[in-house]
Amino acid sequence: MSVHSRWLMTSVGLGVLLNPLNSSMIAVAITRLQNVFQLDFTGVSWIIFSFYIASSIAQPVMGKASDLFGRRKIFLTGLVVAFISSLLAPLSPNFGWLIVFRIVQSIGTSMMVGVGMAIVRIHITEKQATALSVLSIFLSGAAAIGPFIGGVLIHWWDWPAIFFVNIPFVVASFLLAWRTIPKDEPPTSVALAMSFRKWFDLIDTSGILLFTVGLVALLASLLSAKSSGHISLGNVIVGLIGLVLLVAFVRHELKATSPFIPLRTFAKYPAMTWVNVEFMLVNVLFYSLFFGLPSYLQMVRHVSEFQTGILMLSLGLSSLVTSPIAGRWIDKSGPRPALLVSAMLMTFGSVWLVTLNQTSPVISVCLALAAFGISNGLNNVGMQAALFQSTPIEIIGVASGLFNTSRYLGTILSSLLIGIVMGNKFSFEGFQVLGIILTVIALSLVFMSRRLRKSGQLQES
Repeated sequence: MSVHSRWLMTSVGLGVLLNPLNSSMIAVAITRLQNVFQLDFTGVSWIIFSFYIASSIAQPVMGKASDLFGRRKIFLTGLVVAFISSLLAPLSPNFGWLIVFRIVQSIGTSMMVGVGMAIVRIHITEKQATALSVLSIFLSGAAAIGPFIGGVLIHWWDWPAIFFVNIPFVVASFLLAWRTIPKDEPPTSVALAMSFRKWFDLIDTSGILLFTVGLVALLASLLSAKSSGHISLGNVIVGLIGLVLLVAFVRHELKATSPFIPLRTFAKYPAMTWVNVEFMLVNVLFYSLFFGLPSYLQMVRHVSEFQTGILMLSLGLSSLVTSPIAGRWIDKSGPRPALLVSAMLMTFGSVWLVTLNQTSPVISVCLALAAFGISNGLNNVGMQAALFQSTPIEIIGVASGLFNTSRYLGTILSSLLIGIVMGNKFSFEGFQVLGIILTVIALSLVFMSRRLRKSGQLQES
């Protein structure tokens, strides 16, 4: 790989790591934000919801935008947006404004994730597989060490530091990207001639609005009912509006020529659909632990942010170490054995959480974290391999987009699960209930893995 290619990789890597880094650092900041803004646990959980809902929409939209208007322009614009949001978020006068800047930050960082892989594929021609694997290390590594970085920053400088820390990454990425990413070709006549109406149709603006408003309304209804302790008429009305809009979204997507989520693909390829359902449940499990355990350690066990970050590091390191080993295993035996072992490890980790009590050594949570970390490393490779095996080559691009949608839906559902179980306050009893629910989900994944193998829906390589 040439010197120019290495610098190009570095510029893209520093940009794309911002999305997973900011999505994971917040896990250790939940307790601090709850105290600063005087919120219950349900209210503060919107800091998680907002980021993932915005990312799930922005990444595919920005991918389409880059095809028309240029990948370099989208990447550099994303860096500017991320810079502005990271600078203004710590100055938020209230939690509502913090949510706004968090959404803007998600959109900016998603612009880089949406086009970073394409930039590498197009402009790095030699040792392309190596380049893509390096890019994946930026993504997975940032997610893995995010809680540790967040814990250190909050311990020494308080919560605004988790936003300010983005600025040196953004500046370095922008300066390198400006010099190393080749200029975009002039917009095609199609792009120049495209009206706003055609552009809105291309990205399926109607579908995005129905999906977003419907999902937010349903989440608000469920979380508000849990937080207040009773179901009011207002909650019911908001929930019904959310359901109606989501039903309208499904009907719209089935008819749209360029749907935001191509639902017909799910119906046409049941094996691929099954993989996406399993991947969604995997993410419900993983992120319930990822966001729930730091709050348990800080609110119930009164562990500092710094110590919580250190403990969470065992999760990230286990995942990073496991991924390359999983790759070699899956190359030889196919994805299903690895996914079965992963489901069994998540079952063990969930059961271990249930057995913890208020006098258990805090270090003992590392056993559950290691089990989930190893399983995550297996899933990072195994679920992608399972997707490739279950999907015809001609729709692999669409399938990859649906795969990412399943990831985000799983993450959103994990936050909803924690919010419903915990309500106003994160408690030891609620944490045990969460552990029981996670155990049930993990056991279902064990049976799903075995069922897929017996039914022959996936052929082992």
